[in-house]
Amino acid sequence: MKIYTKTGDDGTTGLFGGHRVSKDNTRIEAYGTVDELNSNIGYLKSTFRHAEFDSFLESIQSKLFTIGSQLATPDKSKLSVKPISNEDINRIEQEIDKLNTQVEPLRNFILPGGSSSSAYCQIVRTVCRRAERRVVTLHQQIEVDYEIMHFLNRLSDYFFVLARVLNKQDGREDIAWLPK
Repeated sequence: MKIYTKTGDDGTTGLFGGHRVSKDNTRIEAYGTVDELNSNIGYLKSTFRHAEFDSFLESIQSKLFTIGSQLATPDKSKLSVKPISNEDINRIEQEIDKLNTQVEPLRNFILPGGSSSSAYCQIVRTVCRRAERRVVTLHQQIEVDYEIMHFLNRLSDYFFVLARVLNKQDGREDIAWLPK
């Protein structure tokens, strides 16, 4: 099977179900940003030696493929994967709560930085926020499952807390924002 089809050479791409849309369509922008988030998580995993996070992050990457499938399928009856659910959101919340026990309570806003893994985790967080914004924009045009927006919102919180934990595990301090 060839990787290139040449069908997108005209600036369009196919959705699940066969309908073609412009590559700058809001739906494409939404699931494309989710795909970008997924790739950034893969890179983040390659930057650290903290294997205890690998399994959860791989499960998140799988859920992001599910979200991409949901966003790329206009006809929900043709969706072949189990949609994102409240269980998926609850799992992220449980992970956040577990990670939060490893760091001191926040007393200031913090600047991205510290260890390279922590700093990159903050980049992943901001890509996640952008993906959430793109899905919200799409939701203003068509119905999008609320669980997708909730999932992305919680996920960005997870990456914020993970960045703090990575700093701690790498012997680095969070960098407090002190307005001048």
